[in-house]
Amino acid sequence: MPSIAPLRPGDPQRLAGLELVGRLGEGGQGVVYLAKDHTGAQFAVKWLRHDLAADRVSVERFLREAQVAQRIAPFCTAAVLGSGVEQERPYIVSEFIEGPSLQRIVQDEGPRAGASLHRLAIGTATALAAIHQAGVVHRDVKPANVILGADGPRVIDFGIARALNATSTISGMPVGTPSYMPPEQILGHPAGPAADMFSWASTMVYAASGRAPFGSDTMPAVINRVLNNPPDLGVLDGPLRELVAACLDKDPARRPTAEQVLMRLIQQPGRTGQPQPASHPQAASHPQMASHPQAASHPQMASHPQTSQPMPSGQAAQGGQFQQAPPWGPGRQQGPPSGPVPPQRPGPGFSGPPPAPGSPSRRRSRAPLIVGVTAAVTLLLLAGVAVIVSQRKATTASPKPSATNTSRRSTATPSERVTQTPVRKRLPGGSIYLFELPSDPVTLTSYEVYDKKSDDWVDYARKTLRGGSFQKYSANWETLVSPDGRYLAARGRKYTADGYDSVVITDRTSGATSTVKTVRKPQISSIRAWSRDGSKLLLNIEKETKNADGKEDWLYPGFVLVDVAEAKAGVVRLPGGQALPDTGFGWDAEQRGVVNLYGSGKGLRFFDAAGKTVRDVPGVGSLASGTQDIFSPSGKAFVTNCPGGDDGDHCVWDSATGERVRTFSSDCDKVLGWYDETHLYCWEQDNASTDQIQVVGFDGRLVRKLLEVPDELDFSPVFTVNPGKGG
Repeated sequence: MPSIAPLRPGDPQRLAGLELVGRLGEGGQGVVYLAKDHTGAQFAVKWLRHDLAADRVSVERFLREAQVAQRIAPFCTAAVLGSGVEQERPYIVSEFIEGPSLQRIVQDEGPRAGASLHRLAIGTATALAAIHQAGVVHRDVKPANVILGADGPRVIDFGIARALNATSTISGMPVGTPSYMPPEQILGHPAGPAADMFSWASTMVYAASGRAPFGSDTMPAVINRVLNNPPDLGVLDGPLRELVAACLDKDPARRPTAEQVLMRLIQQPGRTGQPQPASHPQAASHPQMASHPQAASHPQMASHPQTSQPMPSGQAAQGGQFQQAPPWGPGRQQGPPSGPVPPQRPGPGFSGPPPAPGSPSRRRSRAPLIVGVTAAVTLLLLAGVAVIVSQRKATTASPKPSATNTSRRSTATPSERVTQTPVRKRLPGGSIYLFELPSDPVTLTSYEVYDKKSDDWVDYARKTLRGGSFQKYSANWETLVSPDGRYLAARGRKYTADGYDSVVITDRTSGATSTVKTVRKPQISSIRAWSRDGSKLLLNIEKETKNADGKEDWLYPGFVLVDVAEAKAGVVRLPGGQALPDTGFGWDAEQRGVVNLYGSGKGLRFFDAAGKTVRDVPGVGSLASGTQDIFSPSGKAFVTNCPGGDDGDHCVWDSATGERVRTFSSDCDKVLGWYDETHLYCWEQDNASTDQIQVVGFDGRLVRKLLEVPDELDFSPVFTVNPGKGG
């Protein structure tokens, strides 16, 4: 466990809305504090030194750390949860990893050897492979920046990381730790991924012997040895010694890549033979390299993705596994949270869910949102860590005739963002696998799973956005996270004492909660969606009725707009006591009003915030998903199932004019929403045993997997457009 020093005079008691409980470390840029929130959850908070607050270069480097960190798969580092400014000094909040640094454990317990050293080498090389695939060069890999957490090693502190192809305003002077710095970095030359491999090899020498390969005495002496002398590899032997020696080559072009190191390490330890060195420098050719500075020297400060509807990444208990993404399947009908029969999966459209039995009558009516992307990587697992083997998968399918278009999956190369290697993470509640990237424009933020044992739906919501784990909320009917991750909206299972349905909004930064009353019993107000800026929450008013067959049905007499800052609900009922059947309300393109299907699903009706009809767009067919996500991120277009077409026939319409602008077909069983302006995401039944959520292009090609669930599992996910990435 890292040492925790008491706070000093002058240290704040609270920072970033969190209580500070001690110091984790102090470096050239700032102090790292251990902090906790009102639930007792722990975080690391890095705060820039006060004497650097006026220095533009220092502030730029510090803030760039948070930006770069969010690009990196969270399994290999400490996820960045947020950033801000207090007392005119920026801070970064990150995941707290409980565990000592490699430097500390070698000092306290002695060098590593045997299987322990081999696992360390694989774990750290895996982390670097993921970092490099994210387009980042760390530039300060050393024993103090390797944290030995309970779930495996993490590489932290991206204070001086940057993109290979970045043009930065930050000074080009050499930065790093000389004992672990490669020759090109000391000389001020461009430092690519090969520089990190030199530092990794030096770190492995330290782990095995307790000393750096070029010594750690005076800086001039160390620099001279790095530039001119061979390394002292100490007690290292076998394949690991060969790999380390190759990585310590003075010429970066001759060093193996992280992936090549991994492939050599997963071979039987008894095998011999030199590793295959890279035939060219790692640095220049990788298209994904992007700037990524992180400030303090303490191990806790590392990447921390933050988004609104991301998919889980790397299983922590598995040591940060990095596997090929599994598929996802069609969403379920929003069904009753209790009752003898589990809800059915929904078909196309966004019809409302069936009522929940019991009193009060409550059900979920949130429309599912999901994103998927075809993974291009096969991962080999060994010793609890994953090895990445680049292997692009091309899929083809027989064309299915369509009324308007017969193209299906093409072999065209999808966009660069869609073809990156996603991180695979198993989610709680079943064999549910999420595949996400830091660059994804959408994030999985919550989901519901039908539990057959309890005969009930169970809610899960993400604690933090990018890379964060999911927390179970069994006491809620509905749980929804705002796009920026700050707020949690929850609808409980009981009316208030005075007979109102209500929603509880929690500010997860400060811990403050507000209970907002909506409609009186027996009506309910089900949560539909957050606005993208997190300032408003849309709920649907629902009332139970009986249809001609005497069966329960639900009508929608209006909607509720909650002002989050004021904690007030604006209850809007349709004029003349109208109550629309079948479908609820969702945000319009500008999120100032709402939309709803009319005419048996043939047209789209727009309402203003007061419930007055603004206009109708006839003849668009049925909506392919919940109203919260039929509009593109820019709001310029919306998608439906084409009139008269099959489930796989998609029509894209101009939001302003109502004109059809594109028609295409795909293997999608149900479109769920927009991934970005040129891709949708949808459910696709991959085979008899699994369902997938896939990203689909306008050419009909399924290009990436986002989620995979067993076919028999009733599952309803919610994805949120990430702030700043929706366009």
